[in-house]
Formats: sequence, structure tokens, C-alpha cells
Amino acid sequence: MRNTQSELFSAIVAAPFGAIGIRTEPGVVREMVYLPPHFAEKAPADQLSERAAKQVERYFAQPDFRFDLPLAPVGTAFQQKVWQVIAAIPRGDVLTYGEVARIIQSAPRAVGQACGANWFPLVIPCHRVTATGGLGGFSNHDDEAGFHLGVKRWLLAHEGIEGY
Repeated sequence: MRNTQSELFSAIVAAPFGAIGIRTEPGVVREMVYLPPHFAEKAPADQLSERAAKQVERYFAQPDFRFDLPLAPVGTAFQQKVWQVIAAIPRGDVLTYGEVARIIQSAPRAVGQACGANWFPLVIPCHRVTATGGLGGFSNHDDEAGFHLGVKRWLLAHEGIEGY
């Protein structure tokens, strides 16, 4: 099915849960977005989106893959601080929103908001941040049966983390 929104992306990569939309600008990846299954794959429009698409595919084949992409400078100083902590969480581990908050001396809700504002999911693996008593939200969505939490569950399982 063709979706007119696909024109917003430089590439769309099929994923086990749907797709990943990749948007590039000269020299940088501008955004990566989780997309539902009705988005069709889209061939990369340029060298950088091709590089990003290949790296996404490598992650799906091997969860230990480490991304190496030039990311656009986005976010507030606080969000960047949260994202630095998240980027350091190794595959197979999770931290709670409260644990991240203690590391940066903030509040769990603020950490959750910064996670939801992440422009580069997978590269900055915010799926590795959970609530104390369960999965928590994801991409500013918290509907237990929703698409985004299904993506979070899949990503955690892909990385060897069960029970969510």
C-alpha cells in the first residue's frame, strides 16, 4: 500500500514490527521514525540514507551491532544529557526512568519526556529505559496494546530481554 507520508522519508526499511523511516539532510541523519506495517519499503534516495538503511538492517540481523551515523544536532541540553546516558546502556541491559534520573540528577517524568523526544530511536536506544514496575511508555505512547509499545517489546526481546 502506498502512503503519501512515505515521501517525507529518504528511505524506508522493512522491520519485523513494521518499518523504520529515515530522513536525511546534507551530511546528517535528521530523523528516524517507527512506522506501522502499512508503509512500503522505499529505496534510499542518497548515500547517507543508504548507509543508515544498511545499518538498520544490520541491527535487525545482529542486536549487538553498533550504529555509526552522523546525527543532526537536535534537542535541548537536558534532552542531550538524557540521550547520552541512554546511548551508554549496553545491549541486554535496561535502566529505569528513575535510575536515569538519579544519574543526571533529575526526575523520572522529565527523563520519560526526553526519551519520547528522541529523534533517533535504535541509534539512541530509548527502548532500554523502562518503568520500575513494568514496560513504561515509548515514543510518548503508553497504550499497552498500541503499536509503539509492541515495538518496544519486540526490540527488548530482540536484544535478549524477556518479561515485558
